[in-house]
Amino acid sequence: MAGKRKKPETSAAVDDTKGFDSFGLDARLVQAIKRQQFERPTLVQSTAIPLALEGKDIVARAKTGSGKTAAYVIPVVEAILRAEKGGERSTKAIVLVPTRELAEQAVKLISKLTAYCSKVVRTASVAQNVSEQVQQSLLAERPEIVVGTPSRVLAHVKAGNLGLRELRHLVIDEADLVTSYGYEEDMAQIAKAVSSTVQVFLMSATLTDEVEQLKTAFCRNPAILRLEEDEVDAEAQLKQYTVRTTEFDKFLLAYVIFKLGLIKGKTLVFVNDVERSYRLKLFLEQFGIRSCVLNSDLPLNTRLHVMEQFNKNIYNLVIATDEADEQADEDAEDAAPAKRTKRTREREYGVARGIDFQHVSCVLNFDLPTTARAYTHRVGRTARAGNAGMALSFVVPRDEFGKHKVASTATAKRDEKVLARIERDQLKRADRTLEPYLFDMGQVNAFRYRCEDAFRAVTAVAVRDARYKELKQELLSSEKLKRHFEENPDELDALRHDNELHAAKVQHHLKHVPDYLMPKSGSTGLVKNLGHVGLHKAQGNRIRRARAAAKGRKRRTADPLKSFKVRK
Repeated sequence: MAGKRKKPETSAAVDDTKGFDSFGLDARLVQAIKRQQFERPTLVQSTAIPLALEGKDIVARAKTGSGKTAAYVIPVVEAILRAEKGGERSTKAIVLVPTRELAEQAVKLISKLTAYCSKVVRTASVAQNVSEQVQQSLLAERPEIVVGTPSRVLAHVKAGNLGLRELRHLVIDEADLVTSYGYEEDMAQIAKAVSSTVQVFLMSATLTDEVEQLKTAFCRNPAILRLEEDEVDAEAQLKQYTVRTTEFDKFLLAYVIFKLGLIKGKTLVFVNDVERSYRLKLFLEQFGIRSCVLNSDLPLNTRLHVMEQFNKNIYNLVIATDEADEQADEDAEDAAPAKRTKRTREREYGVARGIDFQHVSCVLNFDLPTTARAYTHRVGRTARAGNAGMALSFVVPRDEFGKHKVASTATAKRDEKVLARIERDQLKRADRTLEPYLFDMGQVNAFRYRCEDAFRAVTAVAVRDARYKELKQELLSSEKLKRHFEENPDELDALRHDNELHAAKVQHHLKHVPDYLMPKSGSTGLVKNLGHVGLHKAQGNRIRRARAAAKGRKRRTADPLKSFKVRK
């Protein structure tokens, strides 16, 4: 495979007018698609599916949430159904993904689209956090589709648990993340083991140099789908801002932003390590601001449940941990990508990368990422599907680093250097600039003493206890109650992850903002250029307003003791 001759690339004409019925799909698959209420194919689906059904290799660049998963699942399932016949079962397709969360997302959609042919097209995941023996037993049944990370799939191929002789389709989903997560050596070995006749799907949000190398190693004269038209509206709707601030003032500004509602709608907050996610959560709890955390410490079921409920608008604020390997990232963008060890991969940093968060109005980089590529993946969570969005990044100047030890993080030392790279990268990608988001610090400083009181309560012991308490709660919910929730799904819907941990001393007076602290012009007076994006209706519920108005119109009966008049 590695010695394949590179053939000329082809481009596909974009046609988003087709419906799923026009693809000539199996009736069972069409019925499953209708059940999912997929009315019309997205741009990447309408372009990729016809070409894939012709047997072409597909290299598609489209943003997360654009329907890339269905764009490869539908033709793969259709091909398996068309080749349906009796005899010995075997694995026909392998889907490679960078993380367990993405594996679960893929398995879930495959299961939905094979609901009416599940006996013919069976699926197994080797990315689950189960023992080798359990995974081996799953593969012993020779499922038609296997989903897993490159390292796990390769391990089972070497162990003889997964045969590639009958393999017909290979999918590399989120290919840019597969390379950035350090799977280069695994992918090279898989390329040598896979037959050259296998149809390849290479799906990615960006076509980096590393993705180009995968294309050369795996694909034969592929159809290259550069779906810029799919991104034009979203790119125009994304507003990017930066705030140069001290390490402690990150917490002060976060309080002002969320307590006074400067940002409307759902927000993803990114920090660079697990400890900071809990420190920020406990800090916001002091002011009655509810949030839930998403990090690699939590069980996989919890992470997926948090994502699902966030998409259902149950939570408005999620603090996600995007853990970075500082040593590997130090000069990754100035030189060739560093090889990462298996130990680094197993940390599963960047748990939010590639996950399909929906209707995000703002991405707040509480901690600036360590690479321009990571920044692109973070801000790609907002301004999608024609919606407006905002990316706000806190940047610590070099001369301010280390002045507040408790509020500091090691990655902030390189903030200015990374910001310069981000600005160059955004100009190169889409001719976009990052504008300053100017707070009126004279007004903001009125809230400083309250933040200092709250921050002092969030001690290292409180953070440690919060991590232990939440992990214990989530393990209980994920493992011991799993069967109970399967039998009582309504109770699972009621399970929340943004409950107050109360690991820090709670100061109830901080939950209310006194009127004397507010500027005369209201919360908007705190910023000089307001860039918030409001996705929620500001006027409130229509029915409640009508009831309140009707209640106000009711004539009150007069008090006879006050209205009684005596005739003289």
